[in-house]
Amino acid sequence: MNMRPLIVSLFCGALFGLTAFSAQAATASIGKKAPDFTLTGADGKSHSLSDFSGKFIVLEWTNPQCPFVKKFYGSDTMQTLQKEETAKGVAWLRINSGAPGHDGYQTPAELASYVSDNHVAATQSLIDPTGKVGHTYGARNTPQMFVIDAKGTLIYAGGIDNKPSADPADIATSTNYVKAALDQAMAGKPVATPTAPPYGCSVKYASN
Repeated sequence: MNMRPLIVSLFCGALFGLTAFSAQAATASIGKKAPDFTLTGADGKSHSLSDFSGKFIVLEWTNPQCPFVKKFYGSDTMQTLQKEETAKGVAWLRINSGAPGHDGYQTPAELASYVSDNHVAATQSLIDPTGKVGHTYGARNTPQMFVIDAKGTLIYAGGIDNKPSADPADIATSTNYVKAALDQAMAGKPVATPTAPPYGCSVKYASN
């Protein structure tokens, strides 16, 4: 019996594979204005979603200890995508909603070290220790992605791609929904896939 999926599941505290996106539990919804928020960044300063008004924005929920997150950062896939999109003027905000005492929680100093050590190219990396922002957006997994257009409307929510695995080898043959949503919206086209099932480790909220 192949125990690898089971081991990954237990490590993440979530089922390996797909987890349904619960729009009912969230304030954020596709086609509606993305809720504003203010969080502390790796620089120790406060940053708000509204600071980036008029820009396309990517929200990336993350956990440094999650194998699914490591899949994208260890392969430099996430950093490359961050560089490509921010070069186009996209604001990329990473959010860690892990609660103090839970797996993957980071202080601003720890977050800053991670950003430096892993050559993160996001616009800002933020912490959400109360989980308020994560719950507002219905974030359940890491990585889980959201795309907001220049008018402030949420146009994508869900998994980063269509290959729900922790294996970096699957990246090359996957469809990246975040890139696709940005490319389509920037070209004035409707987003072909506005939602997709998120996958990965469970967000480590205080109630977990």
